[in-house]
Amino acid sequence: MRVLVVDDSSTMRRIIINTLRKLGYEDTCEAGDGREALKSLTAMPADMVVTDWNMPEMTGPEFVEALRAMPDLAKIPVLTVTQAAKEDVIVAMRAGVNDYLIKPFTPDALKDKLLTLLAKE
Repeated sequence: MRVLVVDDSSTMRRIIINTLRKLGYEDTCEAGDGREALKSLTAMPADMVVTDWNMPEMTGPEFVEALRAMPDLAKIPVLTVTQAAKEDVIVAMRAGVNDYLIKPFTPDALKDKLLTLLAKE
């Protein structure tokens, strides 16, 4: 399973990718913002996306809305990582994310969210 990690913080991308690898998800790729993520996905689709919500260039909501508008990629499960503002979660769900994870999170919390999303497939 290929997982795309999207975050403007290289440190956060590394934390998420390292956690994914510890959980057995070895096939990972990364992008620094939504625009880069869309380019990556059109070149080589992923099976799941873990994305930050607050990013420059193209925000999480803009990225998810653009992804959901692309017929070939619209069904990719998206897990958003956010700072827990209730308004962000509402906007995220309306934009089309499948689930959300609140920062800071534990490896077990990430694992639980991934397993939940995969079970819905």
